[in-house]
Amino acid sequence: MNKVYILDTNVILHDPASLFKYAGNDVVIPAVVVEEIDSKKRLQDEVGRNAREFGRQYKTLREKYKDRLHEPFPLDHGGTLNIELNHRSFEHIKSVFSEDSNDNRILAVAVNIAIEQPKRDVVLVSNDILLIAKSDALTKSLNKHNFMAQLYENDRLVESSLTIHKGCHELQVSPDLIDTFHTEHALPLTELAEYLQIDVHPQDFLLLKSNTGSSQSAVGRVHKVTNRLTLKPFFYIDDDQFIWGLRPKNVEQRMFLELLLDPKVEMVCAIGKAGTGKTLLALAAALHETQDMKHYTKVTVARPIVPMGKDIGYLPGEKDEKLRPWMQPIFDNLEQLFNIDPDANRKNDKNGNSPRIEKEIEQLNMEVEALTYIRGRSIPNQFIIIDEAQNLTKHEVKTIVSRAGKGTKIVLVGDPDQIDHPYLDSVNNGLTYTIERLKTEEEIGIIRLAKTERSNLAEKAARWL
Repeated sequence: MNKVYILDTNVILHDPASLFKYAGNDVVIPAVVVEEIDSKKRLQDEVGRNAREFGRQYKTLREKYKDRLHEPFPLDHGGTLNIELNHRSFEHIKSVFSEDSNDNRILAVAVNIAIEQPKRDVVLVSNDILLIAKSDALTKSLNKHNFMAQLYENDRLVESSLTIHKGCHELQVSPDLIDTFHTEHALPLTELAEYLQIDVHPQDFLLLKSNTGSSQSAVGRVHKVTNRLTLKPFFYIDDDQFIWGLRPKNVEQRMFLELLLDPKVEMVCAIGKAGTGKTLLALAAALHETQDMKHYTKVTVARPIVPMGKDIGYLPGEKDEKLRPWMQPIFDNLEQLFNIDPDANRKNDKNGNSPRIEKEIEQLNMEVEALTYIRGRSIPNQFIIIDEAQNLTKHEVKTIVSRAGKGTKIVLVGDPDQIDHPYLDSVNNGLTYTIERLKTEEEIGIIRLAKTERSNLAEKAARWL
């Protein structure tokens, strides 16, 4: 027998196509969910867009089944869609959750359907873990084995941030293979087959260490050559090479720069905790590639406008003045690259801005923008850096990447464990989604930076706090 799936508001506002993701089953949307979606439809952001998209989808179904409005709408996959009006009763949950809140009304709908249809499995789908906790408690209290709650799983491609593809794998191998790699400057992956316990993709890095306990080691990048994967040494970056005054402080930073400087790698995704050098190295590589190598005509740096903690509200001034607080982390990194003393640079500016940085940005043909202004553009021959990409939805990432014109390179950097977006977590955000969906493509490079190089204090904060 098919199941009944009750969708919470946050599921539809995260993915309005969720209505069609439960093939062969019945989808129920409580009336209170429709009310909550209606309250969001005028927002000029991703949440508002998804609210309006839900309205358009319902309109299409309504027009198709206008003679059957009193019945659940049939869906193409064989199930139905129903706006539920008749389950406002709190009788079965009032002894546990007495407050007349929207969450409890959604919970009441799910419980009442489970009681009325005991032979069918009823599933409440939500991205609100506390609502799921309430559901779990009610399942035990009511002894209703046909009722359960679950997270929205359709865009959750990994179980946790720890299992995101990291782009670098350590192998314990025979010393003879390491010698061969150093001598031949290449090694077919077929030679490493017996040591590989994981899937390896083009642009992945392999750190080879001797399985005899000796200090022999080697590092290489996987290349796709005539339909086979071959491990080759680094080509674009050496340990002692400086890129705009910076050089890699660890092997992972060297891997990151190798991907950033390779023109054949059209998109790079870097994840790592605070202080690992993601944004700073990306900016240094961008300046090197545009100013020194002339591979790109312009650098564009953007960040999503998502506050950490309570929003401070509207900011005064023109667009650039409003954006300045959000873009300040970018300016901090640029001050380091340009060897600018931040205090001396800002003390004469009444707003505390960095006039020299702004002058440098103008001279270098660099653009620092909020992602709000990137939609609808076509961007050829540019080096684009998207900072804090973990705060993007999968739709927003798709929108950004689809802006890339011919000859453009896109770099997504972020930390999936530092989510400020109210509808995202470490697994279902746009950065994680992009990595997992595109990790097999040879134009995509992925690396996880593990070691914090900002300071000893920053390393301990990132690890233990």
